[in-house]
Amino acid sequence: MDDACKPPPVLPILPMSGDALTYPRLRLSGRAALVTGAARGQGAAIASRFVAEGAQVLLTDILDAEGERVAAALGPAACYRHLDVRCEADWKGAVDAAVDHFGALHILVNNAGVVSAAPLEQTTLAAYMRVIEVNQVGCFLGMRAAVPALRAAGGGSIVNTSSVAGLIGVPGVMAYTASKFAIRGMTKCAALELGHQGIRVNCVHPGAIDTPMIFGDDFAHVDRDALFKAQPIARVGRPEEVAALVAFLASDESSFSTGSEFVADGGVSAGNPHRGTGTGGTGTD
Repeated sequence: MDDACKPPPVLPILPMSGDALTYPRLRLSGRAALVTGAARGQGAAIASRFVAEGAQVLLTDILDAEGERVAAALGPAACYRHLDVRCEADWKGAVDAAVDHFGALHILVNNAGVVSAAPLEQTTLAAYMRVIEVNQVGCFLGMRAAVPALRAAGGGSIVNTSSVAGLIGVPGVMAYTASKFAIRGMTKCAALELGHQGIRVNCVHPGAIDTPMIFGDDFAHVDRDALFKAQPIARVGRPEEVAALVAFLASDESSFSTGSEFVADGGVSAGNPHRGTGTGGTGTD
C-alpha cells in the first residue's frame, strides 16, 4: 500500500484516572455528552475519544453487555444506559440520566444506525421501515429530547451521523440512503432553528468504515483495503478517524460551523474514480 494511503496510528483508549496524556489540549474538558450506538464500532470510538479529551460520557445502546464493558473500560468518566432510539420514553430517561449524573448535557451524538441491503424490488416495507425508524426517527427523537437540556446548559453541539449515502445514491440500500439524506436535511433544519439558542447542529458523512455494522463475521478473512482500491484514499476507514472529526465538531474549535456536512469517505463522493488525462492517461483509452 502507498504510504499516503496508510491509516494513522491507533490512539490508545485511556481511562480518566489521571492526566490524559493522549490529548494535551483536552478540548472537551468540563463537557458532558450522550452518544448513541456506543457499544461498539464507531460509537465506542467516539465515546473513547471524548473521554480522552476530557468529557464525561453517557454511552447508550441496546447491546447492554457490550455497552457496559466499553463504559467500564473507559473509567469513571463514562457510564452506560440502555436506549432504544425509536422509543420516546427511553430518550427522556437517557437525557434525564445524563443531566442527573453529570449536572448538565452539552453534547449529543446521534450515531445509532442500522442497514438493510436488498434491491428495490425485494425490499419489504417492514425492512424499509425498520431502517427509517432507527436511523431517521431515532435522530429526530434524540434532537428533540436533548434541546431543553442543551439550552439549559447555555448551548451545545449536536452531531448527527449521516453517511456518504446521504450525499450520493447507493444502489441496493434504498432505505439506508433515504434515512441518511433525511438526517442531512434534518440537520440543516435544526441548525436554523437552534442557532440563536447557542446550539450548533452538524452532520458527519463517513464512507466505508471498518465496523461490525458494515463488516460482520462474513468479512473476517477478506482484505478490506482491496475492496476500496479504486477510491482516492485506497483503503477502508477506521472508526477512530470518524471519532476525531466528531470530537472537532463537539468542541469549540468548530464554533462557527453549523448546518454543515463534514465528510470522511476516502474521497468517494469527490466524483468518478475512472482515470482520465489528469492522471497521466491519454484520454482516448
